[in-house]
Amino acid sequence: MKRILLVIFVLFGFSEFAQAQDSLVTTIDTTSLYSKYREDQFYLGLTFNLLTNKPEGMEQNGFSGGLQFGYIRDMPINKQRNWAIGLGAGISMNTYNQNLFVGETPSEESIFQVIENQTNYNKNWFTTYLVEAPLQLRWRTSTATTYKFWRIYTGVQLGYMYAYKFYFEQPNNQVTQTDVPEFDRFRMGLTFSFGYDTFNFYFYYNINPMFNDSAQINGSPIELNSLKLGLMFYIL
Repeated sequence: MKRILLVIFVLFGFSEFAQAQDSLVTTIDTTSLYSKYREDQFYLGLTFNLLTNKPEGMEQNGFSGGLQFGYIRDMPINKQRNWAIGLGAGISMNTYNQNLFVGETPSEESIFQVIENQTNYNKNWFTTYLVEAPLQLRWRTSTATTYKFWRIYTGVQLGYMYAYKFYFEQPNNQVTQTDVPEFDRFRMGLTFSFGYDTFNFYFYYNINPMFNDSAQINGSPIELNSLKLGLMFYIL
């Protein structure tokens, strides 16, 4: 009988010890998890590109779209970790179909001219390729164990245009320009995105004009800007 009581006592004591250990481990793991989790993300954006501040007579025609991809490092700034600063790097490609002709004279001086409606041509567009650095202030309803949540991200995006191309085509004539001194390679824009889980609405507005003051039509500077509207997909 004494042996049976001893065995019961040992088993009961071991059970209590194991439960205490499990509780301790759970507490440590949860605390560690909440103190370290971040919303580091890959992003993929699809946009419809609009041109604003167009010179008189300039119009967009056809579809103008954009594609962007990159990675953002998340740096929480409060204890709950639902506020953070995001800093990233990425690339983007943007196409604009419109009727602003960009060419050059035999002396290599740039030509800027709005194509008249009666002109017979097939294509006129320009495409830009950029490396970008988004900087965001981020708010979300996420926790360390919640992977679907609401978010609002806003900030600025710096970009450098490492390549671009202006293309004009009409019967028996093609013009390609890849070196336009008046075209500003540096881009700065305001960004705003909001949504739930993976799907988010995205807005971008370019602050500085695409051309410098030397680009003119009839003596007036071409103060062309871009506005992008689309969807942003955040992938953990």
